[in-house]
Amino acid sequence: MERASESGRTSNASDMRLRRVGVVRSVLKRPSLVPQRGDLNMKTGVKKAHKERSTIVELVIDEDLTGILDGIDGFSHLMVLYWAHMVTDEARSITRVHPMGRKEFPLTGVFATCSPARPNPISATAVQLIEHRGNVLVVDGLEAVDGSPLIDIKPYIPYYYRAHNVRMPDWVIRIGRELDEKSPSSGPAHDTERFEGGE
Repeated sequence: MERASESGRTSNASDMRLRRVGVVRSVLKRPSLVPQRGDLNMKTGVKKAHKERSTIVELVIDEDLTGILDGIDGFSHLMVLYWAHMVTDEARSITRVHPMGRKEFPLTGVFATCSPARPNPISATAVQLIEHRGNVLVVDGLEAVDGSPLIDIKPYIPYYYRAHNVRMPDWVIRIGRELDEKSPSSGPAHDTERFEGGE
């Protein structure tokens, strides 16, 4: 594969780099789901996990990215990609976990979960855009802890992300139901990208 040149050609995969585009400002200071002794440990119960799913946070975009948020007010929901920065190097080598740290669920490959412990601790969550002030987006539903580096923000476009005949393991459906039971106003359990918690 050809290396990138000054003319702007694409770069070699070995040169892959991520740039932080902003930071999360949140009341959440520690992750509730943490890698520990080669597995996950849920530091909180389902009730607190549900509360964290409803956290209002600020996404503070780096000020040098002038114009990058133009037009974002036209969308009600966004996809937020962020780096789970409290995941240790050791946790990045974990390949199988008990979902949500619950031993009653089967030991499952990390790529079949939303665990923050993964080779590249990238988390993605769909959130509701509440307000846009300058370089700050106020959103509802992001479980990232304070200081999490933002990797990217994309508009949530239903027909683009739409999937038909979605199949999920029983443990995912069970977690979704448990989280929805804690909310009197919640709808059907279909928000699977957030069932397992972000960071």
